[in-house]
Amino acid sequence: MGACLGVCSLLSCASCLCGSAPCLLCACCPSARNSTVSRLLFTFFLFLGTLVSIIMIIPGVEKELHKLPGFCEGSGSLLGAQSHVDCGSFLGHKAVYRMGFALAAFFFLFAVVMLCVRSSKDPRAAVQNGFWFFKFLVLIGITVGAFYIPDGSFTSVWFYFGVVGSFLFILIQLILLIDFAHSWSQVWLRNANESNAKGWYAALCIVTFLFYAVSIAAVVLLYVYYTKPDACTENKALISLNLIFCVIVSVVSILPKIQDAQPHSGLLQASLITLYTMFITWSALANVPNRACNPTLLVRNSTSTSVATGQLTTWWDAPSIVGLVIFIFCALFISIRSSDHAQVNKLMLTEESTAGAGREDAALESGPHRAYDNEQDGVSYDYTFFHLCLVLASLYIMMTLTNWYRPDESFQMMTSPWTAVWVKISSSWAGLLLYLWTLVAPLVLPDRDFS
Repeated sequence: MGACLGVCSLLSCASCLCGSAPCLLCACCPSARNSTVSRLLFTFFLFLGTLVSIIMIIPGVEKELHKLPGFCEGSGSLLGAQSHVDCGSFLGHKAVYRMGFALAAFFFLFAVVMLCVRSSKDPRAAVQNGFWFFKFLVLIGITVGAFYIPDGSFTSVWFYFGVVGSFLFILIQLILLIDFAHSWSQVWLRNANESNAKGWYAALCIVTFLFYAVSIAAVVLLYVYYTKPDACTENKALISLNLIFCVIVSVVSILPKIQDAQPHSGLLQASLITLYTMFITWSALANVPNRACNPTLLVRNSTSTSVATGQLTTWWDAPSIVGLVIFIFCALFISIRSSDHAQVNKLMLTEESTAGAGREDAALESGPHRAYDNEQDGVSYDYTFFHLCLVLASLYIMMTLTNWYRPDESFQMMTSPWTAVWVKISSSWAGLLLYLWTLVAPLVLPDRDFS
């Protein structure tokens, strides 16, 4: 009897996957907004594809991918080149690119379908918020099809798509980071003012000092490991420039005029931005294609030397792992939270609607474990923009898992191009400029409300 009840319970939850998000009242999840549940489930699809990509580049799994029909023809065409090459070392790279294409295509499809949806009364909103089992089947179908894309010039072209998408997603990460830093500082300062407790100020100082200490240690380590006394001029210049820029924004954040215009601005935000900038700098230097100036440069060739010696090369390095963790937090941030700042909500198109507040309260009181519709009067986030963010996230994770590497001209070795270095460095400069603008904007445009 107990087994029958268990099966019935599982079937009831499974049936929810074929309906709309409000149907998730079947104890599959706690009470939540319809919009939040939908975003979380789409993000789950993104994480699922990421997990599959990670599995595919594990050395023990990667070398077995040649068993997939037509995926590696040995001495045939390799990534568009007709040559006598063993493609064993490239299978993980090829599989991640196919998975990245499948995820990007899946989310781009929904971005197009959901154009101009204004409320849940639009029939397309039912597609956005429901039919999850069928969406999963669509994702599987696109993934299977992606693995049969002919090599040709696909990898070379898709690399540049990945570069552009990753650059834009890094900017989104920086926007979220700046917003998080401002919100963090405001909350702690508000708590300190309301409770008259010096502990909040002490915590603020300790965290700020810790961020700056880690940043300074990072700068020292970058100079030690990624520069030489008589060489590596580019590395020295990049580290020095980002250090100078971080000092500038830190000083600007505590200028009296800036403090008068924005009382909540301070060194906590600047220290967090400085720390992230140092991470981006580290990640960029890890892609410098010069072994003398980059001790962490990964070498992957198409020969079987490493296999013969029993040494398995891997795609993973420390910057990739840190980047993966930041990616996870940013994806969840986009899915479950709206900003406390109206300007960020307008920029990210994620401002939660308050028109249905009474209806939401009634839904909460109606019973536990219910995903209720909070978008009858208007969507709480732009569906198309959300899916485009996931497209960019798919491209970013594709580039991160492959370390931004690509085949060389002879298709004999995976190399790290200077393109990856300059994209990452330019994104760090764009982020610093964006943070600087948030500081000086109230002074430059005094008639606008930046509260």
